[in-house]
Amino acid sequence: MELIRTENVTKIYEDGAEGTPAIRGVSFSIRKGEFIAIMGPSGSGKSTLLHVLGFLDRQTSGKYWFHGKSFDEHSGAEIARVRNEKMGFVFQAFNLLPRASVLENVKLPLLYSSVPDSQWEEQARKSVDSVGLSHRMNHEAYRLSGGEKQRVAIARALVNNPEVIFADEPTGNLDSKSGAVVMDILQKLNETDKHTVILITHETYTAEHAERIIRIHDGEIASDAPVDGRHRIRGTLFK
Repeated sequence: MELIRTENVTKIYEDGAEGTPAIRGVSFSIRKGEFIAIMGPSGSGKSTLLHVLGFLDRQTSGKYWFHGKSFDEHSGAEIARVRNEKMGFVFQAFNLLPRASVLENVKLPLLYSSVPDSQWEEQARKSVDSVGLSHRMNHEAYRLSGGEKQRVAIARALVNNPEVIFADEPTGNLDSKSGAVVMDILQKLNETDKHTVILITHETYTAEHAERIIRIHDGEIASDAPVDGRHRIRGTLFK
């Protein structure tokens, strides 16, 4: 089942008479349940593409369909609802509230959801447990290691049980061991829990956890191919 489709999507940032194109005529589709890596060097347009796909920004031209409905057919309220209920986001900088507990951080998306508040506690605890941080449930975020912070960010992205998880350079601020744990979690969410995962990265090792890599160069698709020899989950996620 097709979840995402783009057709000649372009994004131009207005910074002068002509503007600066960040994405140039990008076309591809993503099936429900795929793990896709969008890979490219700094400035290639990959994060801009994620912002368009995640309803965080609007394309300048071209068409983008999510679940068969184009971005342009959504009202502002519908865009906010889809982003909150159907999409989860994990960013390189974690974006946690430092003085709030792990549980409080994970609950945040529920404040804007249709989930009854009587279910928030159970749903957030389940999400924290899924990333192996039950023992840190009441710790303030600033007391956590970088790897633990990113796992909290993943738990927060999962709390509304989204259809697709967007991860923008999720290992960029982590050491290699913590980064490997984060990638194993994302791979498990895809293979076992059947979430669609869209990963933005500049690292080949990280990208090879996906089943398909779309390479971006100067805002254009340079290649789109399956991954040979995909990394396996190590089976030691939280040790």
